[in-house]
Amino acid sequence: MLDNHRTTSTATLPETHDHVPCRPAEARRTVERVMTERCRARDLPCAHEAVEDALLVTSELTTNALLHGGGITGFDVDVDGGGVYVSVSDGSDELPVTDRADDEPGHPHPGGRGWPIVCRLASDIRVAELPRGGKRITAVVPLR
Repeated sequence: MLDNHRTTSTATLPETHDHVPCRPAEARRTVERVMTERCRARDLPCAHEAVEDALLVTSELTTNALLHGGGITGFDVDVDGGGVYVSVSDGSDELPVTDRADDEPGHPHPGGRGWPIVCRLASDIRVAELPRGGKRITAVVPLR
């Protein structure tokens, strides 16, 4: 994980049983819909930049779950005065990393930028083990 970042690991959390998107595009549409509805209903400031940041974080978390976690097993989004909470679960117990030890110097490889993007845009990140294995990553994106 990124050094000097607010990432924490928490005790086991329950999985949500909401609709689970199978593609990042579907997850992004859900986040955009929920942000629009809840910001309007709760009279919260949802700046365009906050929506864009939340959509990018959603893309990265769901893509990482597909590429490295065996697929998306849970998804949830909520909005309150603290920000947009995007949670993605997958079946892997492996924690996200920012670099790969097997990289050879001078030989770039595709990918590897998603987790640093999430860490840069989120004000808080929590990683929780799930009761039946796997993990749930919750990133909080500020509304302002």
